[in-house]
Amino acid sequence: MKQTVRSHCRICTNQCGVSVTVEDDTITRVRGDFDHPLSKGYTCPKGRALGRLHHHPEAIGRPFMRRAGALQPASWEECLDDIASRLKSVVSKYGPQAIGFYFGSGLGMDAAAYRMGEAFHTALGHSPKFSPVTIDGAAKVLVSSLVGGFPGLTGKTDNENVDMLLYVGVNPVVSHGHNTGMFNPAGPIRAIAERGEVWTIDPLRTETARFSTRHLRPWPGRDHAVLAWLVREVIEGGPLAPAQQVQQLEQLRAALEGYDRVTAARVSGISEDDLAGLLAAVRRHGGVTVETGTGVTMTETANLTQWFAWLLNILTGRMNSKGGVWFHPGFIHQFDSFELPLMNNPFTPGAPTMPHVNGIIGEWPCAALPGEIEAGNIRALINLGGSIVRSFPDANRLVPALRQLDTFVTFEIAANETTALSTHVLPTKDQLERPDISFWDTLSGSLSMLYSPAVVKPSGERRSGWWSIARIMAGMGLALPDDLPEDDQTAGADEEMLARQMAGARCSFEELKETGTVSLPLEFPGRWVDAHIERIGGWLLAPEVLVEEWQRQRQKDDRDGDPPLSFIPRRQRRKLNTSLSFLGSPADIILHPGDAAKAGIADGDMVRVSSTRGEIELTACVDDSIRPGVASIPHGHEIANVNYLTSCDAVDPMTGMVLYSGIPIGIEAVAGRTASGQPVVL
Repeated sequence: MKQTVRSHCRICTNQCGVSVTVEDDTITRVRGDFDHPLSKGYTCPKGRALGRLHHHPEAIGRPFMRRAGALQPASWEECLDDIASRLKSVVSKYGPQAIGFYFGSGLGMDAAAYRMGEAFHTALGHSPKFSPVTIDGAAKVLVSSLVGGFPGLTGKTDNENVDMLLYVGVNPVVSHGHNTGMFNPAGPIRAIAERGEVWTIDPLRTETARFSTRHLRPWPGRDHAVLAWLVREVIEGGPLAPAQQVQQLEQLRAALEGYDRVTAARVSGISEDDLAGLLAAVRRHGGVTVETGTGVTMTETANLTQWFAWLLNILTGRMNSKGGVWFHPGFIHQFDSFELPLMNNPFTPGAPTMPHVNGIIGEWPCAALPGEIEAGNIRALINLGGSIVRSFPDANRLVPALRQLDTFVTFEIAANETTALSTHVLPTKDQLERPDISFWDTLSGSLSMLYSPAVVKPSGERRSGWWSIARIMAGMGLALPDDLPEDDQTAGADEEMLARQMAGARCSFEELKETGTVSLPLEFPGRWVDAHIERIGGWLLAPEVLVEEWQRQRQKDDRDGDPPLSFIPRRQRRKLNTSLSFLGSPADIILHPGDAAKAGIADGDMVRVSSTRGEIELTACVDDSIRPGVASIPHGHEIANVNYLTSCDAVDPMTGMVLYSGIPIGIEAVAGRTASGQPVVL
């Protein structure tokens, strides 16, 4: 029987509406839902690949346990009982702090499972926690806390009204923004450029740069110089017109004293004329709205660049203002319904083996995991849906460390290098096999909530993630949340778990289920934001820790010359991080013709790329879209895992964020070699 079911994509946080055609439990077509009130038919290739992801050739359909050194099929009861027994033993011998949790993006897009994972973590007394925050976003949490006094201030560009938009290290045409939720991004960017100006700062001429009014190409990790100079120019010559009260302006002025255009050009690698043109554009439009992405947050100067980006928004009156930045008030947790507390200290204790590095908002740096395992501090790891081997830094050190774990439990839907290292693999329902809601509401581009029913029956023996976590907790004798359904296979159990997440939301679960989408008017400017900033005495322009870091960086910039050949990360249209490799995005390295010629490399050659930590092989793409002295490498590939080039030692001590961009590399042609890779089979 053929049927079409309306759903929404949960591959990324944009969550576009899709229409899924099913024939006899086979998904035959996925296309955009043209009746969806938000995405209006838009999807990207990743969303249209949901059917292929469901029918993945390496799909996991039953539990596996490691016996005699090999993963072997097991029953659910046997596998869950063994996990619970092993974890109880770890707690008994070493304490609950010996169990680490990684809150990956797999179960991170499964509302019920994620909340149950949090309950498990809490029941163990808040064991070491790792998440993608220290893989791609620590600077944003840091700056929103230090400058705005609350880590939940997630800014979005007012795309409908902005007239001067500066993108720094972000490529929303491919990524839909860095947690900003942008449907059909090419359309809005074109419209902004037509009514005003869009400038992009990126070493690579990205898809977004091609739609921009102007494109500037800095050295990797040197964006801070451009923005610092702009801040100084705004303070000294305008447009200085903050929309809210500010404090510490004189301290900021003193910190930037003497930072002139000559210096900014020398440090950034952008010409003085181009910098002058950017400043003229800012003044022409009476301000600037700055949006950043992983091209900023993955660099060693991430904290400074993000800070200066916020300062430009604040000082030119673009924060919580029309044509500037709006802040999501939350749909499930309503930030505008209570007085926000002052939370301007995001620093928390970090990992014992990295005493010089902070934790942030209760999390440990992902870079600390190998050392904690090697030291015997972490004996077991609960991996809630993350491809750890391709996501965490320093795979050379990480992989041997993961093999040392007494217990390594991975929740997954398809086999990969991480499942191959695990002691237990638990198959969860994929996004088309379970009902769900758009759980990460504050990362969307509207005040909305989505619901989708299950589209197909679970493959093989797959079960709900929340159920398997609850079974492990029960087996360990831990307290469970009240009134849990006894079995995920009971009719309505998954939806009952979703209804629990909606308690206190802006609409009831029943209302949401009836319509599929609830989209509410957004108060903008948000009075709740202005009230919070007024209560804390104004935006904190010059937090002491950031000023001190800026002073250190200025001294470093004075010493450093042009950087050596370094690589930057890249998102690909037909891939998302570690998933969807089957769509065919190449594991390639974009090289400037001049850099390629120096190394004797031609377009299409196999290239050995090396760092101080290791090496990988990639296909050369020789193109002048990249600035000289910079190479671009996509992340998330199995056959060319960029984390063999990264290091656990290259960590920002303030946030624990690992350096994933601006890493010096060597390149050489590999004669007669081609890239190859075999699928991982359980």
